[in-house]
Amino acid sequence: MKVLVIGSGGREHALVWKLSQSPLVKKIYAAPGNPGTALHAENVIIPAEDIAGLKAFALRERIDLTIVGPELPLTLGITDAFRASGLRVFGPTKAAAELEASKVFSKEVMFRHNIPTAFYKKFDEPGAALGYIETHNPPFVVKADGLAAGKGVIICQTKKEASKAITLIMKEKAFGAAGKRVVIEEFLRGEEASFLAITDGKTVLPLAPAQDHKAIYDNDKGPNTGGMGAYSPAPVITPALEREIMDSIMAPTVKAMEAEGRPYSGVLYAGVMICGGRPKVLEFNCRFGDPETQPILMRLEDDLFDVLMSAVEGKLSGRTLKWKDRPSVCVVMSARGYPGDYLKGSEIKGLDEAAKMPEVMVFHAGTSMKEGKVVTSGGRVLGVTALGADINEAIDNAYRAVNTISWEGAYFRRDIGKKALKQESGI
Repeated sequence: MKVLVIGSGGREHALVWKLSQSPLVKKIYAAPGNPGTALHAENVIIPAEDIAGLKAFALRERIDLTIVGPELPLTLGITDAFRASGLRVFGPTKAAAELEASKVFSKEVMFRHNIPTAFYKKFDEPGAALGYIETHNPPFVVKADGLAAGKGVIICQTKKEASKAITLIMKEKAFGAAGKRVVIEEFLRGEEASFLAITDGKTVLPLAPAQDHKAIYDNDKGPNTGGMGAYSPAPVITPALEREIMDSIMAPTVKAMEAEGRPYSGVLYAGVMICGGRPKVLEFNCRFGDPETQPILMRLEDDLFDVLMSAVEGKLSGRTLKWKDRPSVCVVMSARGYPGDYLKGSEIKGLDEAAKMPEVMVFHAGTSMKEGKVVTSGGRVLGVTALGADINEAIDNAYRAVNTISWEGAYFRRDIGKKALKQESGI
């Protein structure tokens, strides 16, 4: 079988790496890919948003399955275009992907179908949003309605902070068209976790739960990023809580989307807050998470290609997934300045040494080749991911590999996985 993976980040490197282990897969292409995907696949220089170019390539090469990594091509309708041409593609349609593309739509679906989430108000005008802030008590969560690369959510502890966030999003247009509307939500207190599942539109197959670290600095301080690290499993998601998330959130959402006339297949990713032992949805994503995909796939024992093809063909019923009982931790190494303006073009050293370490994978995210050397080209540069006998060993293995890698301006959080240690010890 021939497979095309669309995207160029750490998530796509992890997907390509896992797919390369399948005996069913004979050839993998990554578009546009990165130096990491090139270790397992043939990179094709077609941008992820070039739907026509990608479709033409898939038809010419007779691709058997296309897997869409990032959200943008999904919201542009790549699944619709590929299916119309008779191509198999894993990912929701444009109409279904609005669950991620519009926070307003997502909240409306959840309220219509009694899916647990935070109370909210939507605003099309900054004046009305500012007026709401003045008449309600903080803290607030201010969200840009559209896609903002994981950075359009601002937690505001005071009215002044909330007013600044509204001004930034709606008046200064920090996130462009994504900020034409905002959602202002109640602030949920608890522990956040990532819950991903694969669905064919009927059956919902849960992946191992994970926990992301959004904030740029240790102890969850500073602005949100696309994710500075993750681990799996997440001890906060007990077996009983996993069943509740499946029964109250994941399965009902798939049914809700069918009822809305937008049948959903692909990955359904719920960011959930565990409040007083009960889960509530913070947001939905319509694709594999990044960096959660890296530790999750490190633990997956099943053939990923076979699972995804079964989803595309509507044959998930009766399937279960097997997981290594060894935890996995991913530490994201980023460029100085991220999530703002950051340095590019710095040579990365130590990759070969890290690659020799047992139970370690270094997934490339923001990298490129320059004169035969791997250099930085994005904000999140690498996802250094390791397994361990327990969470403590996985953390140690990951940071041991991180400490072998260097470039000018390299930055990483030093507390990835510590929440898991506290949860396991009952602190």
